[in-house]
Amino acid sequence: MSRVFLVIIMLGCNVAVQGVQGFDEVHVRLGNAEGARCWGRVEVYQRLQWGTVCSRDWDLRDAAVVCRELDCGFAFATRSGAQLGRFSGEVWWRNVKCSGDEFTLDLCERSPNDGVCSHNEDAGVECTGKLPVPTLSMQTTFSSYSAGEAVLFTCAAPYWRHPIDFHLYKSGVDTPLVTQRAEPRQTRVELTLSELDTSHQGSYSCLYRVQSNPGNSPSSNTINITVLEIHTPQIWYNASPVVQPGWVSLGQSFNVTCFTQPHYPGGTFQLRLIRPSGTVRHSLPAHGALGTFSFASAQASSEGYYCCLYRVQFGGRTFVSRESQPLAISVRGAEPLLSPVVISLLVSGLTFVIATCGILLVARAYCRRAKKPRELERETRTCVDNTYIALTTK
Repeated sequence: MSRVFLVIIMLGCNVAVQGVQGFDEVHVRLGNAEGARCWGRVEVYQRLQWGTVCSRDWDLRDAAVVCRELDCGFAFATRSGAQLGRFSGEVWWRNVKCSGDEFTLDLCERSPNDGVCSHNEDAGVECTGKLPVPTLSMQTTFSSYSAGEAVLFTCAAPYWRHPIDFHLYKSGVDTPLVTQRAEPRQTRVELTLSELDTSHQGSYSCLYRVQSNPGNSPSSNTINITVLEIHTPQIWYNASPVVQPGWVSLGQSFNVTCFTQPHYPGGTFQLRLIRPSGTVRHSLPAHGALGTFSFASAQASSEGYYCCLYRVQFGGRTFVSRESQPLAISVRGAEPLLSPVVISLLVSGLTFVIATCGILLVARAYCRRAKKPRELERETRTCVDNTYIALTTK
């Protein structure tokens, strides 16, 4: 019998505790005639019934807490009871003062209404709802760029309210790299990332901010870009150490090596030989940062100036470096063709002779023009002297 009585007492206490908990629970909702969840009159459930909040001292900071508590995005505007229709019930609170950082309205400072406010002063809120995710795109189909180029992103916000600005973020960087103010009714902007370098390589996303809201939209999809630095390659050659630099013996094997750093997968080197009879090109896959072109037997046709460049295909684009400095190679014992060094000396000597002859011709012509007046003057004086002599003899 005592056990039954004890069970009854425990059940009664449990019901009483649940009743007290239910009495003390506070819930918030937004009431409106359309049944929308994220705008309407602020209604508070306490003491087992629904009531309202007075709009005195009600502002966007208070509204922001309600929108956060209901998972309705950000506070867009406040509304008054006259715009929300009639409500029957208590006006629970007035002079609500939230900092804007609270998670629930129940955590904000407030005063009991005590009959001061009527339902004509009910507080209302219009939340943005969950802001739609923006879309990030590029105006080109390429994902790879060379250093110094610019990439043009487009961020679009599918939202009927007016965004006030857009931000472009790089993954791992807390501050936006580009911010663009939006014009009225503009929901799409261009975000230009200029003067690319290797530090810009990575993933990008955008977001937007809506008028009268302290927060931002969710981040958009991500786009990855690659930034390549294509440097001018270096060039050198190796042959027999007994031959002076710039020369290769006829029939001797020699190598021409191209080097670049950094290098990329799938890169190739192109070697260009410039000679009097025309240009010859050779291509070779790059083995890391090097590409070595081997020539088994130096011939007269091997003479000329060698230049190399680096080429790589990446992200649907082809990137080509500038050509290296020319490397002059002459073949010793090659009679059919003059070596590049000899050709250079002959051209320089011929230019000097032509210039000297031109100077001498100009100087001679000038001397002739200067000589004619002096001869005329001497002849005139002679004529006058002769006339004077003739007159005196008579």
